[in-house]
Order: sequence, then C-alpha cells, then structure tokens
Amino acid sequence: MNPHPAFSQTEHRPWQIPNGPWVMQQEWLDLLFIHWEIAPADLRPYIPEGLEIDTYDGKAWLGVVPFSMREVAPRGCPKPSALCDFPEINIRTYVIKDGKPGVWFFSLDVPHRLPVWIARSFFHLPYFRAEMQVEQHGDRTYYRSTYGERTFSATYRGLAPVTPERGSFEDWATERYCLYSQNKSGQLFRGEVQHPRWSVQTAEYEIQENTMLDAFPIGQMHPSVLFSKHIPVTVWWPERC
Repeated sequence: MNPHPAFSQTEHRPWQIPNGPWVMQQEWLDLLFIHWEIAPADLRPYIPEGLEIDTYDGKAWLGVVPFSMREVAPRGCPKPSALCDFPEINIRTYVIKDGKPGVWFFSLDVPHRLPVWIARSFFHLPYFRAEMQVEQHGDRTYYRSTYGERTFSATYRGLAPVTPERGSFEDWATERYCLYSQNKSGQLFRGEVQHPRWSVQTAEYEIQENTMLDAFPIGQMHPSVLFSKHIPVTVWWPERC
C-alpha cells in the first residue's frame, strides 16, 4: 500500500511521528493566513491554565484562517464529496505544552452538522454550524461565512511563491504539528497531525467584512498574509496531556 501523501516529507517535523496509526485524512485547499497582534496578558483569560501562550516578538497572535477541506474521512473509508468536502474558517492562537508548540482554536465554523458532531464528540474541538458560501473564479476565492455575530467576507488569491526562513513569523505561525483542546471536564488533549512542509505564496486579498475577532482586544494586523493552494493531512486520535 502506498503511503499517504501527507508523509511525502517528514524530516521537517520538530518531533517524531506518533507511534500509533493515524485515524483521519483530509486535504486543505485555498488557505489564507491572516493574523492580528494581542497582548499576552489580554489573551491569558481565554486560554486554559495548563497551556503556555506562545509569542513572537513578545506578542501573542490571533489568526483567522478561511479555507476548504476535501476528502475528510476516517482512514480506509469512502470519501463522497457531499459528506466529505466543505469549507471551514477558524479563529486560532498558538500555545505550548510540555515543549510542544501547537494550535489552540477558539472556533471552527463549517456548514454541515455531521463534522460538527464528530469534532465536538471525539476531538473536543469548538466546531459550529455556519452559513457559508465559497466560490472559485479562476485563481480567485470568494469566501463568506456567518455564524451569529461572526462574519467574514473576503476575496483572495495567491501570488508569488515564498520559502519562509526558519525562525520567521511565517514559519512560526504555520509549521505546527499538533493542536490542543479541552473537554467539558477541563481535561486537556493533544491531537497530532502530519503534513508536508507548507508550500505558501504571498497573497492578494480584499476583506469586505470581518467581525471574527470583535470579542478580543486586538491590535495591528501583521503585514505578512500568506496563501496556500493545497496540503494533504493525516490526524491521530487526541490523547490526554
């Protein structure tokens, strides 16, 4: 059996691939990475005590990442488009636990009930069902998502390929190989992921509306905005920290 494309590169990982078998596969497409600064002290009340806030240049960062997912399915299962292909937009920040830097999600919005139930039940992630519309016209992505007070509407496309230097903000914000979550009892979990090193481009974008971060006392938007066309991903069951 051929290995999953997510394993086409492994030497870039900051730690070894987990020993157990991965359980979920997916592809991420047409991602836009946008970040706003926030003081670590202002972010601290939103983060569980067991997690350290990861900072860059002394600042914490909140990211808004719109994209589409394809072929989201358990390992070895069929991947019908009607069930397994859908857009997602998330609000995220960056944390560390036991020396492993990862991602903490405040919300993950998708248009279907089934992935919301699966993610909440088995991965302890704050998924929500939103009204979403995503269209592709040539190389441009037209993206709109609304859930309650959260709305994001933008048009974007990739431009020139870039290779982020090790230690750069772009490398720091994208090259993460685990996520953290918390169940209703307050127990922290770590979910490992695997994918090749990110292939990214500079981005041309126009944000028509963005209320995703209205609940946070954010500062300036980071000048670097990245686009990534496609990346294959595998996911392991989350384990208690």
